[in-house]
Amino acid sequence: MATPTAPAPPTTITLRTPSRYSSTKAAEPFTAPTLDWLHRTWTVTHSTLTMWRTARNVRITYTPHPPRPSDGAPRLGDLVEYEAADGKGGLKNVAGVDTAAAEGGGSWDWRGSGWLFFVTSRWEVLGWGERPLSDAEGGGVERWVVTWFAPTLFTKEGVDIYSDRAGGGSEETVREILAALNGHGAKPVAQMCEKDMRPVQITLPWKEA
Repeated sequence: MATPTAPAPPTTITLRTPSRYSSTKAAEPFTAPTLDWLHRTWTVTHSTLTMWRTARNVRITYTPHPPRPSDGAPRLGDLVEYEAADGKGGLKNVAGVDTAAAEGGGSWDWRGSGWLFFVTSRWEVLGWGERPLSDAEGGGVERWVVTWFAPTLFTKEGVDIYSDRAGGGSEETVREILAALNGHGAKPVAQMCEKDMRPVQITLPWKEA
């Protein structure tokens, strides 16, 4: 049997509705990114989460992780790293494991590691893709992701924008993503992004562990 071909990354900005606000999931086809595509370090360039207003260089690294033994559900190692906005202090981090939700399709259940083992959260990929960059933008290919996350004990519901570039997303890509979020078909998502979406401070070089 031939090995299935991985889906080509989308080249346009298209965002689906979070499951919390979608009553007809079947009517909204969505192809999730592959695990291999997610396995990298992503810069959080914009977020509705207020805690990132006092942080800089927020990045999330997804790494390969053994499937769940009980049922083989795919999993990701999940490491969030960030610095204080004033540059003082060392590198902070939050580690956890993401397990593919039962309905699949880019939905994940996060559980913290260590003393955060009791904290869980649902997050979903709303959109993802790649865009070739012009020579003026540095050339190459830019990868982007938009994620929605459910509320937890410590955070409210929110939306993040990721870029695979350490310095953040290109101006054109970010502008298109923000326009798609502000005009999102799910009114609560659009209102939240219009009200609370802010750039996350990026100051290179990053501090390293």
